Amino acid sequence: MNPEIIFPIPGTDTVTYIKPTITRPNIIVGEYSYYGGRDFQSCVTHHYEFIGDRLIIGKFCQIGAGVEFVMNGANHKMNALTTYPFYIFPGWNMDAPPLDDLPLKGDTVVGNDVWIGQNVTILPGVHIGDGAIIGLNSTVTRDIPPYVIAAGNPARIIRKRFDDELTELLLRLRWWDRTIEEINALIPLLTCGDVEKVKREVKSYLGR
Repeated sequence: MNPEIIFPIPGTDTVTYIKPTITRPNIIVGEYSYYGGRDFQSCVTHHYEFIGDRLIIGKFCQIGAGVEFVMNGANHKMNALTTYPFYIFPGWNMDAPPLDDLPLKGDTVVGNDVWIGQNVTILPGVHIGDGAIIGLNSTVTRDIPPYVIAAGNPARIIRKRFDDELTELLLRLRWWDRTIEEINALIPLLTCGDVEKVKREVKSYLGR
């Protein structure tokens, strides 16, 4: 259960723990989040240090092959006559505009225990809540709340995963922040499909 191992499944080199592969300072990934491929950083496009935006991903996320995180460097200024970025090419008489004159959307943030299906595109500045599921081939253009299933282009909420009571309990439980020993003890509960039983046991656990 070493989170610093790049290939955590013996004999398989197509599933990688993301955190130990990161070399860019503006990509922050929590422990045990994995990617269905070998080079996660190639999935983060238009990501330029001078802009300063960050991609922040929580713990225990599951990210499918072909996912693309489009960062703020892809945005062009749209309040002028042309959207062409003369300043990035040599020879044109234009200085780089100040950052506050560009349509920047801020950091892109993915919560904990988020499942992102294959070939999903996530646009700049989007926040995806804990426990959310994003269906394959979706384009995420706006924030996604915790513990919902979203899909489509643009991605829309299909349904809530659980009722409001259980969602609130899970957001209080924050199992991903607990020790390895606690998580191991919680696995039977975390993998149980009996929602009413889960509610009772989470309430009891939080009441300790």
